[in-house]
Amino acid sequence: MNTVSDTAARETGVRSPRLTARVGMLLGVSITVCFVTGMLSHWIQHPPGWFYWPSRPVWGYQFTQGLHVITGVVTIPLLLVKLQLVYPKLFARPIVGSPARAIERASIAVLVSSTIFQLLTGLLNTAQWYPWAFFFTTTHYAMSFLVVASILVHIAVKLPVIQRALSSPLAATDSIDHDTSHTLPPRQPAPLVEQTSGRNAGSTGTADHRIPPKRQDEVTVSSPSESDKRMLSRRMVLQGTVALSVLSALAFAGQSVPFLRWLAFLAPRSGEGPQGIPINRTASAANVVESAQRPDYRLTITNGPRTQELTIDQLRAMRQHTSELPIACVEGWSARGTWQGVRVRDLVAFIGGDPSRDIRFTSLEAGLYGISTLPANIANDPLSLIALQLHDEQLTLDHGYPCRLIAPNRPGVLQTKWLSRIEIL
Repeated sequence: MNTVSDTAARETGVRSPRLTARVGMLLGVSITVCFVTGMLSHWIQHPPGWFYWPSRPVWGYQFTQGLHVITGVVTIPLLLVKLQLVYPKLFARPIVGSPARAIERASIAVLVSSTIFQLLTGLLNTAQWYPWAFFFTTTHYAMSFLVVASILVHIAVKLPVIQRALSSPLAATDSIDHDTSHTLPPRQPAPLVEQTSGRNAGSTGTADHRIPPKRQDEVTVSSPSESDKRMLSRRMVLQGTVALSVLSALAFAGQSVPFLRWLAFLAPRSGEGPQGIPINRTASAANVVESAQRPDYRLTITNGPRTQELTIDQLRAMRQHTSELPIACVEGWSARGTWQGVRVRDLVAFIGGDPSRDIRFTSLEAGLYGISTLPANIANDPLSLIALQLHDEQLTLDHGYPCRLIAPNRPGVLQTKWLSRIEIL
């Protein structure tokens, strides 16, 4: 019922639909950017048939995934402020009311619960802490559609109020739920009502005894001093919300933006690690310590019926190239490295492969990310390497010794380490 918000809008200075709509707009922008960049990350890892992801710019995934995590973190204070502004309405009666109100309430319940779930699990994912039994990636992907759908329903139901709130001054005090602030009908002369009493009832009386009735659609206008106070209060809340959001972004941005690293006091990763690059999964965790160091290690390359096995020394004897490439993780951190090794396209030519075909890489590690597929357009990029060295040093075991894939504009989880087999598809 509109009377609920009408009363609230008049009786509170801060909990105004005008301020709520502005915070909601910031929240909507943040969630939209987070959703789009999250979709990109999912499609890069699980590409549908129509999806194409270029190899350049080399920092493309570093940028989009960093932006995904930063906007996710920024969404947290925006959501908390929005809930603080509107929570009295969540308990207003009637609980259900009209069909439109029932839909609005249902969408809010789904929106709040699903958004909190997404932000909480996403935040824990940046720290690689998974205190749950479900698979994070698919659950996070599916829940994102629920968040977006509930937002769209909420916006559709509240659109008239949102439009009026955003098109009126932040400090205004008239009701938002009834559109009386802009298009009042022309005011007609008020009929005079004679106060009657006693023996004069029914007579015309005099003008001194006539009182015009109060118009039902008159808008309450505060005195300038009251308006200024409300404007200052709401503006301070809005500015404080923006400042808190910027601080949240800076607290995590250093994971992806090197010159902001010293400010990233909440970022789980500092950008440091063995050979200057952080590590998500160690050789010990992948259970490849022994197999990666076996003297009879061979890298197998296949192209249809043709198979070639290469030792590490044979790989080192091939022409070596250097690529300056970032390694960007789905958790949001990234770091740039100088990699040396054999070009992927040179190995494809070596085995007589078709450069227009995708390539499958298999790791010594068994499990979900033990296999990755490199699209042909990225395999043909001269920066894509079978890396043997990092920063002029032999790869450490944790960085993928004896050799690993490193390619531009790819998630770190697809830069397969501890390679055992390469197949031209």
